[in-house]
Amino acid sequence: MVINMREQLAELKERALAAIENADSIKSLEDVKVAFLGKKGELTTVLKQMGKLTAEERPVIGQIANQVREEFENTYSVKINDLKNSDILKRLETEKIDITLPGTRLKSCSRHPLNIVLDEIKEIFTSMGYTMVYGPEVEETRYVFDLLNTPEGHPARDEQDTFYIDDKTILRTQTSSVQIRTMMSQKPPIAVISPGRVYRCDEVDSTHSPIFHQCEGLVVDKGLTFGDLKGTLETFFKRLYGNDIKLRFRPHQFPYTEPSAEVDLSCFKCGGKGCRFCKGEGWIEMLGCGMVHPQVLRNCGVEPEEYTSFAFGMGIERITLMRYEIDDMRLLYENDMRFLRQF
Repeated sequence: MVINMREQLAELKERALAAIENADSIKSLEDVKVAFLGKKGELTTVLKQMGKLTAEERPVIGQIANQVREEFENTYSVKINDLKNSDILKRLETEKIDITLPGTRLKSCSRHPLNIVLDEIKEIFTSMGYTMVYGPEVEETRYVFDLLNTPEGHPARDEQDTFYIDDKTILRTQTSSVQIRTMMSQKPPIAVISPGRVYRCDEVDSTHSPIFHQCEGLVVDKGLTFGDLKGTLETFFKRLYGNDIKLRFRPHQFPYTEPSAEVDLSCFKCGGKGCRFCKGEGWIEMLGCGMVHPQVLRNCGVEPEEYTSFAFGMGIERITLMRYEIDDMRLLYENDMRFLRQF
């Protein structure tokens, strides 16, 4: 029996090595491997007969079978590498690349107008000694309303105007909450701006969006007056729009500043004469500002008898619309490349 199996294994090895040598493709070589070493291959069939051998005979045949398998796999490995290299050479000969053809031109990108204007705002204020501070967009009502002198029942807290997460958590309606957090965590003197996204329940139209961007400023120090606020804003807008721009301060009412003002800019499209862009008034409303209310300072642990403070807040979209004479805010959000490439 042992002699018979020796002969079978020798004959199988001879045929297997010949089949490997004659294989002319990777697929045919893989078929040879399955035919001889697969679960139903010839070597497996021969080895099934080992159950008829004695205990002394099995190690002998097992050793011969392992030698056959090892020689098969070594020969197979050399052959498949040869076929793969040959396949690569054929592909190099047939799949030529014409390097004289022009490449595919990539479309150049440009910065978004909102980012352009915001970067300019940051650059102007940081050159004036301000630092940038940021805070959460999902905010507690105490930072957005309570500590800003806006008690329950105030129109700004109405659910029709504000996105509530729960009774005490909202999507911030202004970045003033960052100013509150700053005053509660830092000691004066303070000079910061807080740019970021804010949210209000506004219908989408040419001048409104439920998501927009603000940049608010806060200065806390000894001896500050409304004149310092006016000088700061005049310096900012003249650097942003040019020295010919004029500012107009109108009395207003905000719960967190006293006195308060709205700031208008002279229409640079008509020079203040009145046009379609400024709706015939010669002025364009830009931002709100004022001296921080003493109670707001107390709420944040700042003593109003020792320190005074002024604050201002502006919409980045509105400044961008004026900067580039855009008449519809929706253009800033539609991602129309025909529009964005202009910047």
